[in-house]
Amino acid sequence: MTLIAGQPFAATETGGRVNNEDAIYPAVGQGVGGRRALFVVCDGVGGAEKGEVASALACESLAESLVADRKLTERRIQEAVEHTEIRFDEYIATHPEAAGMATTMTLLAFDGGQGVTVAHIGDSRVYQFRDGRIAFCTEDHSLVNVWVKLRRITAEEASHHPQRHIITRAIQGKGAATEADVVRLTDVRPGDCFLLCTDGVTDCLTDEVLSALFTLHRTAEAAGRALIDACTGRARDNFSFYIVPVREA
Repeated sequence: MTLIAGQPFAATETGGRVNNEDAIYPAVGQGVGGRRALFVVCDGVGGAEKGEVASALACESLAESLVADRKLTERRIQEAVEHTEIRFDEYIATHPEAAGMATTMTLLAFDGGQGVTVAHIGDSRVYQFRDGRIAFCTEDHSLVNVWVKLRRITAEEASHHPQRHIITRAIQGKGAATEADVVRLTDVRPGDCFLLCTDGVTDCLTDEVLSALFTLHRTAEAAGRALIDACTGRARDNFSFYIVPVREA
């Protein structure tokens, strides 16, 4: 069985912020499905240190590195991250005011095979929904998640902890090189749906709320518009996402 991406739905909103430091690839309205499709969602870190530049540059660099690849191996994705870090260093060399900029990253790739490839860095997430149930979710690279693993705090406490936004991995530059967590998902079926999102979404919507939303709304557009409605007025941060349905070729 060959899996393809159905018609996706995307949004990137300022939420409770003045400017938007999130970025997505492809841009809103430009995403299409197919046998080979690449989607990226990034959340810039740094504010005055040009978080919006970091997220946009990461999307551009990752796309130019990977969009032509027939199959994304873990090695190729790590090479693309390294290429992006070099691009960051080049930018900061000519724009020293951007020193300290960084970004999270989530990535979803279809390659015409029987599975999909997922990668992430930081606390932006990739979810796989099946009949509204969460079948897969990435694990945040965050300080509070480390504490949860060490059983210093509970998952409930982590969701409200004042330090929940401190991340332990980000794309910054070769001086602070990082790696993506990469996984090949083979338990993927037509009718499944993927959500790539920044923490502006997950800060205001719990996993239970997201499951209910994807149970009620079965098309990418319907789920996406419901997600925008749910976050609008509640999100204190920028919120951005891609919703990508799975189809059979």
